[in-house]
Amino acid sequence: MIRVSTYLTICLVLLTVESVFSQDQKIGYIDSDIILQSIPEYNGIEQRLSLLSDSWRQEIARMERSIEDLENDFEAREILFTDEIRAQRLSEIEEQRDQLDQYIDEKFGPNGEYFSIQKELLEPIQRSIFEALSRVANRLDYDFVFDRADDIRFLHAGQEWNLTQEVMLEMGIDETRN
Repeated sequence: MIRVSTYLTICLVLLTVESVFSQDQKIGYIDSDIILQSIPEYNGIEQRLSLLSDSWRQEIARMERSIEDLENDFEAREILFTDEIRAQRLSEIEEQRDQLDQYIDEKFGPNGEYFSIQKELLEPIQRSIFEALSRVANRLDYDFVFDRADDIRFLHAGQEWNLTQEVMLEMGIDETRN
């Protein structure tokens, strides 16, 4: 069993060691959204993906209207149907719903066409950003670099640690074009 004084001594030593090591670390950040918006190819990719997803959304809307029409027709005529015809119509409606769900999953699901195309188109750009970032971070001797555009949230970040412009210069992007 560790005595309280031993425990406090261990904690004090760990805090001292941690503060000594943390003083030697250099941390910076970039904003990948700014970098992406500065790349002309990125805007073309966004437009292409938008057109593609819009056409798929139109098809989804068409399928939903078709299902709604079948449901409305069924409700209006349900009392006229025999049990066999009623079951057949309900089966048709359910089949249409399944086809809609399958279409949505094929296009927008986690393994869907949208994300596959997006990955294929954006991967070269993301790779070039990462490579430029690596060169800048190595040249300026940064230990950690965060992306401010993602889930990382800074409540305060000094501009002197912002490496966005250096990464853009490394990529050959003229920041004054925008």
